[in-house]
Amino acid sequence: MLTQTIILITGLVLLYFGSSMLVEGAASTAIMFAVRPVIVGLTIVSFATSAPELLVSLVAAFKGSGGISIGNILGSNVINIALVLGISAVIRPVVIKKQIIRIEIPYMIFISVIFWLLSMDSSIGRTDGFILLSLLLVFLIYSVTAAKDKTNNAPNEKPSFFNISKNTFLMIIGIVMLSYGANFVVKEAIIMAQKIGLSQTFIGISVVAFGTSLPELATSAVAAARGESDISVGNVVGSNLFNICLVMGTVGIFNPMKIDGNLHYFQFPFMIFICFVLWFIAFLNHGMGKRTGFVFIALFIFYIIVSYIK
Repeated sequence: MLTQTIILITGLVLLYFGSSMLVEGAASTAIMFAVRPVIVGLTIVSFATSAPELLVSLVAAFKGSGGISIGNILGSNVINIALVLGISAVIRPVVIKKQIIRIEIPYMIFISVIFWLLSMDSSIGRTDGFILLSLLLVFLIYSVTAAKDKTNNAPNEKPSFFNISKNTFLMIIGIVMLSYGANFVVKEAIIMAQKIGLSQTFIGISVVAFGTSLPELATSAVAAARGESDISVGNVVGSNLFNICLVMGTVGIFNPMKIDGNLHYFQFPFMIFICFVLWFIAFLNHGMGKRTGFVFIALFIFYIIVSYIK
């Protein structure tokens, strides 16, 4: 058991550092070519921080462990809002801009509801996958169109062969670390679930989801400490969209899987509930204070306890 725990932790560490290197390399390259930070945050950074979820869920699905795959996504999306934003708000009040309240959060809720409806037949198949990927494409087109910089199209720095090579190297190393980390996490999570007697879905919702959400937690916490609330919130909303559309869409296309019907009684509704709570609080207060942060953290603890009991 000790060996499995050490390997699992090693896998989580690889996921964290691999994602960090991928984020740094991708974001630096984008900024180098004058891509606006808002586009970087909503697309490149969100994709990079969702890379652990993508690889873990794909590996789990191909290994026949659909419970870990779906549990990872449901758990990660709840963790991103309840724990990541909760901790960010405790560190420093989070300001949520009007555009995020009017567009991004409602679209996240819409995607979450569509995901639940598509899974009502207890499976995510190829048609479902194409629908989810199409919805992601709509979001990406909107993000790029809405964030066009009409005043400054010049690169922030002259792209050099050295800088491009360095960023490419970081991204390649990051992807390699993510691949190994995902394999370690899935393999050991399956073994631990069997030994402890817990379901693969619960392991996915808790341990695996927390591990794959570490990049979002690190990114948002640092952004909050620096007073960059738009990055903190944008990272969470963008990551949740990528988790559902890209991760589940890709899994559905390449390896259709079954979904435990019991998830429709609590896990799916709670994921949508926490999205609505965020939207309601953002609409009323245009942000989250320290008290709200603690409430969100408490909701996360409640979610884990009920998921364990069920």
